Amino acid sequence: MKSSPRDVRWSIGDLADRFDLETHVLRYWEDCGLLHPDRDSAGRRVYGEVDAYRVATILVSKASGMSLDQIRTLVDASAEGRRDALRAHLVELDRRQAEIERSRHMTNHALECRAHDITACPGFQAHVEDIVEGTTRGLPLSDPHSSGHR
Repeated sequence: MKSSPRDVRWSIGDLADRFDLETHVLRYWEDCGLLHPDRDSAGRRVYGEVDAYRVATILVSKASGMSLDQIRTLVDASAEGRRDALRAHLVELDRRQAEIERSRHMTNHALECRAHDITACPGFQAHVEDIVEGTTRGLPLSDPHSSGHR
């Protein structure tokens, strides 16, 4: 009788290879309470399909920018505050998205500006001055088409 995929058992090395990780990463996640592998009769870690899904969840969550503490809250079925952690993560994603948009705007401005040296561009200088003064951190640069310095 053939074993089903749900009966698959991996060593720490096999599971790490499956996800292109080093074994110390899985041990660290275990130390952090994110993984709970079974042990064989010799005390070696043995991972099953549930563990593989947990590793995939951790990787996807890390790729989205979540901290290990946030991930622990997310994957802990009994954790209070899961929704709060997810809401906080959305706020952080929105902040990062706005930062990327500002960076994109600044890069486009630099490409379109006729100033040979971007640091000589009046629009760029005003933006940097605002950041240094802390008055309007993160406001987009003025439109290079309308500032007359192209």
